[in-house]
Amino acid sequence: MKFTSRAVVLPLAALYFLVPIGASIWFSVNEVEGISFDAYTQGLGTEGLTTSLMLSVRLGLATIVCGLLLMVPTLVAVALYLPGLRRTVEILCMMPLVVPPIALVAGVTTVLSWEQDLADTPFYMTFQMLRDENFPLVLVLVYTVMSLPFLYRSLDAGLRAVDLRTLVEAARSLGASRLQTLWQVIVPNLRTAVVGGAVLSLAMVLGEYTVASVLSYRPFSVWMVEIKDSEAQLSVAAAMLSLLITWGLLLLLTTLAGGRGRRRTPLKSGSENRESRDNRKKTVS
Repeated sequence: MKFTSRAVVLPLAALYFLVPIGASIWFSVNEVEGISFDAYTQGLGTEGLTTSLMLSVRLGLATIVCGLLLMVPTLVAVALYLPGLRRTVEILCMMPLVVPPIALVAGVTTVLSWEQDLADTPFYMTFQMLRDENFPLVLVLVYTVMSLPFLYRSLDAGLRAVDLRTLVEAARSLGASRLQTLWQVIVPNLRTAVVGGAVLSLAMVLGEYTVASVLSYRPFSVWMVEIKDSEAQLSVAAAMLSLLITWGLLLLLTTLAGGRGRRRTPLKSGSENRESRDNRKKTVS
C-alpha cells in the first residue's frame, strides 16, 4: 500500500513542480525561427537586471541576519526560561501570514509620512537612512517581519528535536558563558533548522513584489514585472535565473551545514567530557 501510494504521489508532485518550469523554459527559448537562447546569453545583460538582482540578494542576506539575530535568542530563552510565553510568541510570529502585505505596507507608508514633521529633530536623519535608495533599510525591516513565520516554524522544529536543557547545562558546567553556549553549542545543533529558515526567507525576499512596488523601490521582482510588457521572454528567463540562484544557495548551505555537522558534534563532546569528569571524581573518591 505504501509503495502504491508513493508511486502515485511522487510522480504527481514531480509533474506539479516540473511542468510549469519546463513550460517557462520553453517559452523563454521558443522563437519564430526556432529555438534561441538569446534571452539567456544576451538579454540577461540588460540594464537594470544586475543592479536589481544584487539589491534583492543584499536585502535577502540582511533579512536573514536580522531575523536570526532576533529569533534564535528569543526562542532559546522562551524554551529554557519562559515556556508559558511560547504560545504568545507563536501567535505574534504567525501574524504576518494573517495581515496582507498591502495592509502592512500601508502602515509603513503612514509612518514614513511623518518624516516632514520631524525635519527639525534628530529622527529626520533616521528616516533618510531608512529610505536610502541604494539600500533601503525599511525593506529589510518589513521583510524581517514577513519572514518571521518561516523562521519560527523552522527553528521551533529544530529546538524540539534537541535536548536543549541538557546541552545548556553541560556547556555551563564546563565553564562556557551564555554567549559561548548559544554560539558554540546551541547554534551548531540548530544548523539544519537555521539553513531551512534562511533559504525560505531568501526565497520570500527574491519573490516579494507588493511592498517594494508600493514603496517605489526596484528590486529584482519589481524589475521583472516592469520588463515583462516589453520583453516577456527576458522576464521569464530572469525568473528562471532567480529560481536557479535560490536552488544553488539551498544546495550550498545544505552541503556546508551537513559537512560541518559531521565534523563537530557539541552534544557528544560535552557528554563525553562530563562523563570523564564524573569518572575522575569516582576514582579520587
